Amino acid sequence: MTDRPSRRSGGRAARAAAREAAKAVARVPYLTRELKPMEVLSQEGYEQIEHNADVLLEQIGVDVDNYPEAAEIFKSAGADVEGSRVRFPLGMCRQIIQASAPASFTQVARNPDNNVIIGDPYTVLVPAYGSPFVRDLDNGRRYATIEDFNNFAKLQHMTPSLHHGGGTLCEPVDLPVTKRHLDMVYAHMRYHDKAFMGSVTYPSRAQDTVDMCKVLFGEDFVRKNTVVLGLANANSPMGWDYNMLGSAKVYAENNQATLITPFILAGAMSPVSAAGAATQTLAEALSGIAFTQIVNPGAPAIFGSFASSMSMQTGAPTFGTPEPQLVLFMMAGLARRLGVPFRSGGAFTASKISDAQAAYESAVSMQSAIFAGVNFLLHTAGWLEGGLSMGYEKFILDADQASMIETYVKGPDLSESGLALDAMLTNGGPGQHFLGSPHTLANFETAFWVSEMADNESFEKWEEDGSEDSRVRANKKWKQLLASYEPPPIDEAKDEELKEWIEKKKASLPNSEV
Repeated sequence: MTDRPSRRSGGRAARAAAREAAKAVARVPYLTRELKPMEVLSQEGYEQIEHNADVLLEQIGVDVDNYPEAAEIFKSAGADVEGSRVRFPLGMCRQIIQASAPASFTQVARNPDNNVIIGDPYTVLVPAYGSPFVRDLDNGRRYATIEDFNNFAKLQHMTPSLHHGGGTLCEPVDLPVTKRHLDMVYAHMRYHDKAFMGSVTYPSRAQDTVDMCKVLFGEDFVRKNTVVLGLANANSPMGWDYNMLGSAKVYAENNQATLITPFILAGAMSPVSAAGAATQTLAEALSGIAFTQIVNPGAPAIFGSFASSMSMQTGAPTFGTPEPQLVLFMMAGLARRLGVPFRSGGAFTASKISDAQAAYESAVSMQSAIFAGVNFLLHTAGWLEGGLSMGYEKFILDADQASMIETYVKGPDLSESGLALDAMLTNGGPGQHFLGSPHTLANFETAFWVSEMADNESFEKWEEDGSEDSRVRANKKWKQLLASYEPPPIDEAKDEELKEWIEKKKASLPNSEV
């Protein structure tokens, strides 16, 4: 056997090392979009959806069952309240939002180099959120633990293409419901130094998150800066519950950000039509964002949309299908017209493993989000099984795909080098290749996006290397990352104060599963 394979392998390793070094230098804390977002509606179409949403809020309204304080808050701003039903005069919510909600805001990270701007023309890529299960090649599907949560916090810390730490990276079911939020928030504070999301499972847990931030950043700093973001899902159709809206109130009162997101499975929680789902999404989001502005005018808020289709045969959610992408494009345009940042995403799939179905459904979902102009792209990495599982291998493969988005959003290079007219004029004319031209030699290292995970070798080389598929390569990658992980520096006094605060808080809470 010749030594050709080892030479090629060595060259491949050297190229990988060079790319890693280049990424470390070139890493950006968020993306700046040069491409204009894709619009799927005319101005008249947007106006019709907006009018219909206002009519829905006026005639049907929203229900705030088990949260009478919210009804009183809405009533104080001019809403009509009858029991738990809140109806809004035509255009009321829009007027409240446009009077005070910021068009963009900065979320401050523990490391200032990782601060993110959320709003146009920026895009922030964020890991998946909320899965009770995890999956990897070694152990298959299992309930998530706090060790898994910590692992994903570490993995995203080491992933340059992810700009934000996310929130519930997975649900650590080995810890009591009443206390697990403390360990999750601490993991975000300790194992990475990016911006992060806080707890929203109960208003008191949202308050615990804010209080922990005051320990980490300082009370005065938190009062003046946005350091944490909470996700509040509407109880679709047209409802809000105490936990979500109550948590949103806590964040807004403390001048922290809220991500207001109707969670809609079209055909079950909204009409089956894309325009109908968009109308209901807009109405629910308007009511939630308006609530934050009534509580604290000027508090940062993000307009979120999560809409999927469903199998009319089984009732299961489906992903990567055209109708939800049309809803996404409509919602992004409606958010721009409203004047607030927009959230959607991500690498969605109903597949149980990182297979071809996962790849194409995730690619369709992600590309739609990119071209729609999403500002906060949640669920960028790790999503499996309709969100029920967080996949280790899927996380790595998604993060690799996310690294190409920076190239997309920059658009074509129209500089002198990008236009390359001189290269074409001086290359020798017809039939002369460009492999050795000065222009190629000057740009070949940065000319094209290169995947860290795809195999582009010959069949023979791939076979000699063990015939590994993408999941096997990703399995090796996440293990290598965790083995080489080093925690970011933290003020030791702050860390001790945090741990003491958490232990004291845990001692005051029951272990009951509520």
